[in-house]
Amino acid sequence: MSNIMRTRNPLRILSLLSLMAVAFCLTAQAQQRPLITEDVEVVKPGSARFEFGFDFLQDKNFPLSGLNGDLTRFGVVSITFGLSPNVEVESGGVIQNFLSINRSYRPSAVPLRLSQATNSTHDTGDFYLATKIKLRRETKRMPSLGFRFGAELPNSNQSRGIGLNQINFFATTLAAKNFGKRVRVVGNLGLGILTAPIDRFTQNDVLLYGLGASYLYNDRLTLVGEINGRYNTRKQSPLGTESDGAARLGARIRAAGLIWDVSGVKGLHSNSARSGISFGVSYEANLFQPIK
Repeated sequence: MSNIMRTRNPLRILSLLSLMAVAFCLTAQAQQRPLITEDVEVVKPGSARFEFGFDFLQDKNFPLSGLNGDLTRFGVVSITFGLSPNVEVESGGVIQNFLSINRSYRPSAVPLRLSQATNSTHDTGDFYLATKIKLRRETKRMPSLGFRFGAELPNSNQSRGIGLNQINFFATTLAAKNFGKRVRVVGNLGLGILTAPIDRFTQNDVLLYGLGASYLYNDRLTLVGEINGRYNTRKQSPLGTESDGAARLGARIRAAGLIWDVSGVKGLHSNSARSGISFGVSYEANLFQPIK
């Protein structure tokens, strides 16, 4: 992903996804995977949604450590609890990241605990806590609206060359609209406050964006697509807070009481993974009776 064209024409991809959504014409599903763009719908009160997945991403840059490699994310997990008809809380992260190192494309800005002979490294991912609030229902002309906010926690070890080990804050407004009985479009727009890993008393406020669409092909199969990421508005961003994002195209399949998903990934920015693939499974269960 060294070449600028690989970034990138997020606007062109955004336009294609919009046209795809309007052309197919989407139904509401609270299911998230394999999309990252958040739906307004929340998990029903007293229920919990469990998600588990694997990501395989090729040719990704890690600006802080200066490493480039192929990243395997094992155990992309999340658990979401429905607290009321319009509120849910969520926690998630990556159990283990494995990086197969292709090269070092720039000197590391932090001390690395890697031997000269090593060609791989691994580390725990940074986990997050978030709350989503559904603010209004969809009407015939207007979309449903919501708000989501949360924080990313410093669980990783920057000396492993993958994670940043920083506390970051994010907040996004959410919108969703059905078109007919098969097509649903969701959009996110918000702010990320990213701590600069090596610049003391410095942060970078980035634009968070997402546009996703799903097409209900039949009761078992749903086709999905999105672009999602963050955009740095500075001329020169603090190291470790650069623009990042991806386009995804995939499917959800209902089978054996679970929802399985698969998607292809294409990076949008210079430090994003060049390409990749994601697999996962989701399950929703009633855990408790909410207080009335």
